[in-house]
Amino acid sequence: MTQPPRPPEMGSDLDAGFTTAPGRRVLPSAESWVDGVSAEPPAVRRLDGFSVAGFVLGLAGAIVLSIPLAVAGLRRTRQTNRQGRRLALAGLWLSACWVVVFAVLVAFGVFAEREAELGQAVPVEDLRVAQCFNADLSQGSLLVARIADCARPHTGEAYARAKARLTGLSPDDKADAATRACASSFEPFVGRRYEDSELDMYYVVLEDRAVADGNVLCMVGTPGQQLTGSMRGSRR
Repeated sequence: MTQPPRPPEMGSDLDAGFTTAPGRRVLPSAESWVDGVSAEPPAVRRLDGFSVAGFVLGLAGAIVLSIPLAVAGLRRTRQTNRQGRRLALAGLWLSACWVVVFAVLVAFGVFAEREAELGQAVPVEDLRVAQCFNADLSQGSLLVARIADCARPHTGEAYARAKARLTGLSPDDKADAATRACASSFEPFVGRRYEDSELDMYYVVLEDRAVADGNVLCMVGTPGQQLTGSMRGSRR
């Protein structure tokens, strides 16, 4: 008879869960594999919502909202462990680009409007301050003027809307009051007193009642001669 194999003794390789073979390494115990490893997963850095909103709105051109949101995102990413600093910076950069685009469009619109107005004949009371014009200044009553480019030769320029109390005054007293009102704005504009200037002053009474934005339109020019450029600060 053949003798049956002996059962493995306690503490042998089979009892440990594995067998060894000649030339084969014994695996370390499971406890040593995880020794010193934290059981908690590493913290995940969250993306800052303000930075994302600033970037998206900056991309869309909503600069009124994108700029404050992007600035808030930069502050939050600096003070906390949140991600999104680059998104906030990109939102600010996009907002700045939109500001430049809007400024160019506005400037172009103003330029186009001015170009469209040049040469138009308008009632003299419709002239705006800093607007140059062509008209016959030798006429006793100036009613119509043609809007002109200040950089080109022209006959006159509206320089102020002065306030004067004219209600109830006689024609002569009204003329004196309007002249004094325009003379008070002449020196700050031209840089020389009206009495010492080579330029002449003209006015149009818009209404007798003194109003906040002025009721007398003041103009400067020289009959029979043309001006070139604005007379602001010309000291003529």
